[in-house]
Amino acid sequence: MVTGLELAVLAVAVLFLLVGIRVLQALRPFIVNAVVGLLVFLVAGWFGFPVEVNWLTVLVVAIGGLPAAVLVVLLSMFGLAFVPALVDLVGPFL
Repeated sequence: MVTGLELAVLAVAVLFLLVGIRVLQALRPFIVNAVVGLLVFLVAGWFGFPVEVNWLTVLVVAIGGLPAAVLVVLLSMFGLAFVPALVDLVGPFL
């Protein structure tokens, strides 16, 4: 026999599922932009132009898309921003 509590829990679970689907649909363009940007960073790294990948670069690319990814790579190429730190390459002996 199904109780009122079980029905309430089921209703709350369905509500959370529907809200979760709405949130994922709203975030889908940002997720796609971030993945495309990370692929651009990977290809740039293959060609010898490494980019510092952190939360800021991913956020910039997620909002700006492919043009922002190209801009981040160009800024890194010219040493203006998003340049990988030398400490990672040298180690803790500096």
